[in-house]
Amino acid sequence: MIREFVDRETERALLEEEWEKDGGRLIILYGRRRIGKTRLVTEFIRGKEGILHFAEDTAPQIQIRRLQEAVARFFADPLLASLELATWDQLFTYLAGKNLPERRYLVIDEFTYLIKNDPTILSALQKAWDTALAESNWCILLSGSMLGLMTDAALSYTSPLYGRRTRDMLLGALRFADARKLLPAFSFQDALKVHLTIGGIPEYLLKAGDYADYAGFVEREFWSRYGYFYREPSFLLAQEFRELKTYQAILNAVAVGNTAPGAIAQFCGMDARHLYPYLEAMTRLGIIEKELPLLGSKRQGLYRIRDSLFDFWYNFVFSRRQAIETENHPADAVDLNPYFGKQFEVFVRSEFARSFLPGYTVGRWWYRGEEIDLVAVREEGGNIVFGECKWGNLTEQKTRGVLTRLVKKAEQVRHERYPHERFCLVAGGIEGKDRLREDGFLVYDIEDIEAACTAE
Repeated sequence: MIREFVDRETERALLEEEWEKDGGRLIILYGRRRIGKTRLVTEFIRGKEGILHFAEDTAPQIQIRRLQEAVARFFADPLLASLELATWDQLFTYLAGKNLPERRYLVIDEFTYLIKNDPTILSALQKAWDTALAESNWCILLSGSMLGLMTDAALSYTSPLYGRRTRDMLLGALRFADARKLLPAFSFQDALKVHLTIGGIPEYLLKAGDYADYAGFVEREFWSRYGYFYREPSFLLAQEFRELKTYQAILNAVAVGNTAPGAIAQFCGMDARHLYPYLEAMTRLGIIEKELPLLGSKRQGLYRIRDSLFDFWYNFVFSRRQAIETENHPADAVDLNPYFGKQFEVFVRSEFARSFLPGYTVGRWWYRGEEIDLVAVREEGGNIVFGECKWGNLTEQKTRGVLTRLVKKAEQVRHERYPHERFCLVAGGIEGKDRLREDGFLVYDIEDIEAACTAE
């Protein structure tokens, strides 16, 4: 069954723009596995003519032969099909020699498999591009999931393709307003829980969409050794890195709260000086990120797991694998609320805040044990907003208590550049919202988040 194709309007528009331009086009599309690259490409080439080739991780000679067969079929060239080509150079020379009267595409999906097994493909493509393809009617799109290899081999300044590509696109996750469209049977709150657990990865969301609620999804796909997500993070890491145990130890350290480099190194039994290459590698791939406090010292950087699936998995699955393997893991024994609270903060800052703080720079603040979940500034007008995020439901009395403590904490952050202050609370449910708003507070709960998402 073909599922609904959600969002990606910006990406589709960019690809169409490339298609309509004159001369050869060389597009590099990359992003993590399951992000929807193949589906995007399929939608882009619909109604167009060309060659779509799915590369496989096999010997170079087999790879050359399979692409050769695809090219021969497209041009109905039995002579090409019968030749024994030994190099990529021969194949790209053939393509460069074709005088196309109209625009045609050559899409190579999982191009990184070809680079991995024979890097000379890059030089061969460069040569063909410089001699003929750049002025041709070919629209070449190279797609890849091995982010490290794609970045180093196809995008870096040392790559033979450097300066040749006409567009590169890093495909990111869906925002929640779009992601929830793939979860039509879920309540709004359960859909948000799914998003906080696996992020906006289309294939993951489609898997979750097979279930009626969040509890059933997690029990079958995380708490089972046959679950779709039981080994997924390990598989993704193994595809990118060799020292799997070290990367897993670091991710486990960060997941359980060791966010400063020294604490991470101590948890892993490493010298802190040896830690940074691992952190940088995972940061480059979007698995983790370094956070700096807004309006705070730039030397106070902390690390967090940026990828929701990795954060959830290393919080709850990594340390429970033996119990899951022996089918001795009671699903109701796991308290997920602290995790949801942490991820809810991130969601509010990264997605929901744009609905009520347009034009603001949004972050958070911390110093010596004190923390403010949300700090947002707007230079024009000198505005600043301080906010707290709570996953659960709050009475009006508790809400006022949280806001009173927030006003007190804000005294440590006040800045003369931002004389106009407001205070905010976002929670699962808030009693007395109207009265709190009459008092000047910005208060929002799940009802307001749902309304904002529906309006997008």
